[in-house]
Amino acid sequence: MNADDREMLARGRVATRLPAQDLDRARRFYAERLGLEPVDERPGGLLYRCGGVDFVLFRSTGASPGTFTQMAWEVEDIERVVSALERRGVVFEEVDLPGLLGGGRTTDGIAEIDGNYPSKGARGERGAWFRDSEGNLLGIGQLVL
Repeated sequence: MNADDREMLARGRVATRLPAQDLDRARRFYAERLGLEPVDERPGGLLYRCGGVDFVLFRSTGASPGTFTQMAWEVEDIERVVSALERRGVVFEEVDLPGLLGGGRTTDGIAEIDGNYPSKGARGERGAWFRDSEGNLLGIGQLVL
């Protein structure tokens, strides 16, 4: 395998795919609760773009187990974003997991997470999670510098 073959995926763009059993319901949730509109659509799929990165909601007969974060946004002010989304009706999960500071629990829907990837130049992260209308677990994160 040559260098070009080893790096072919590293040069590609990553795009998330999230299942939706009811695409119309999902479209309404993303518009009304998150303030997002699709930039394009096709039969059975809605394409969204955030920060230059794409994600797709696709019609699926299967459902996400919702047991792990499937997609997350990195923001600069997590309190402001969480507060704004709560005013729009988004319900944040209260979590209790090893690895979270403060006894392993979220406080007001926000968790303090010890450590971060060294390449990001942060010493930790703050996180919050919610489910979309289809049961997908989504996250909001803020680097702690």
